[in-house]
This record gives sequence, C-alpha cells and structure tokens, in this order.
Amino acid sequence: MRVSPTASKPDWPALETAFEHNAPETHSYLDLHTGQVLTIVDSRPEDDEKRRQIRTTTGRYVHLDPASSREQYRWMERFVQSVEDPSLSERLVLAIDGKGAFRRFKDVLLSYPVERDRWFQYRSNLLHIYINGWLTAHDFELGEEAPWGDPDQPQEPDIPLEKPTGTRGEGPTEALRRQARELIDEMPALELPSLIAYLNFLREKSPPVHLPDELEAPATE
Repeated sequence: MRVSPTASKPDWPALETAFEHNAPETHSYLDLHTGQVLTIVDSRPEDDEKRRQIRTTTGRYVHLDPASSREQYRWMERFVQSVEDPSLSERLVLAIDGKGAFRRFKDVLLSYPVERDRWFQYRSNLLHIYINGWLTAHDFELGEEAPWGDPDQPQEPDIPLEKPTGTRGEGPTEALRRQARELIDEMPALELPSLIAYLNFLREKSPPVHLPDELEAPATE
C-alpha cells in the first residue's frame, strides 16, 4: 500500500467490519475511487447491480480477504492463555471446544465485564494488525494511513493452549459429558427425578443464545 494525498480515504469502520466477518456467502470490495466498501451477499438478488459494476470495472475494486475462522479462533486461544483467573480460564477452555465455540466464548464473558472489555480491545488490536499486514502486501494507493497506527503485537504464548482430554482421547467437552453419563448410570432410579429437576434449573440459568455464530471453531488437526 502507498499513501498519496490525491487518493481516496477509506471508510475505515466499514473496512474493519469487512475484515472481521467471514461468512462464506458474503464478499466485500474496497472502491479505490471513493474509499467506500461494497458488500455483496450471494443470496441477495438486489446486489446484482453491484456484481455487474465490479465485474465490468477494471482496477477500481479490490476484494477484501477477511481474517479466517482459524485465525480468529487462534486469537481466542491466545486470549484465554492471557487470563489470570484460573476459574475463568477453565470455563473459557471448555467454551471454545467444538462447534459453537465463538458464541459460547462470548456468553461466558458476559459474566466478566472487565475481561469482556479486555477481550474486545485485545481482538481489535489483533484485527488491526491483520488489516495492516494485508494493506502492506498490496500495492495500491490510499489517501491516508490507518487511524489506529501501528499497534504492538501481543506477546505470543510460549506453549500452545493446554486442553484437557479424557482417557479415550476425547476433547474436554466430550470427556465431561461422558463422565456425567457414567455418573447418571450409577445413580439409583429413585434419585433421577431430583437430578433432572436440577439439570433443568441449570439449563434455565444458562445465558440465552442471541444469534448463531458467523464463525465455527476449526476442526482440530
């Protein structure tokens, strides 16, 4: 990226949003003439004019490559490793295990407003670093540097995040569910109604699911 006073200034908030969201059917483009961001959704017929405009105009629109779900999942892992509260750290490790990790991670942090604010700042910092790297890798002109400047890279953890596994090689969530099933199987039938009532109580206390994840946790290699 080159900076020129005669070039357009990007819509930075829209650019951030485009790099953050990586839904498969959503595609965003930066208009180098105006600095605006055009977003196209595959299932939206009303976006056909935008598609035609981008397809028939050479050198004006640049496709934006959002941070992948794997990249953003790694950001969550790095954040969990920076949490000093052992209880919260354990809850977050369980939350990010398996499908729906991003939603559960956010639900856990709802009860920890200080750490939740720290996560937003942490994630914003890493997103800005990602955007800066992407802009640096492309040779086109913009009217100004990014308003967030050149943020410092958070310290990379020395070792990967440790996720407890069961004796059968299960992930932490599967191991806990298996242990719960084994305990239930050992309980006298007379005690099961009370257990079921308590489990329903816990379920009702759980944070509600607001929206489905746009991102899913990547499969473990």
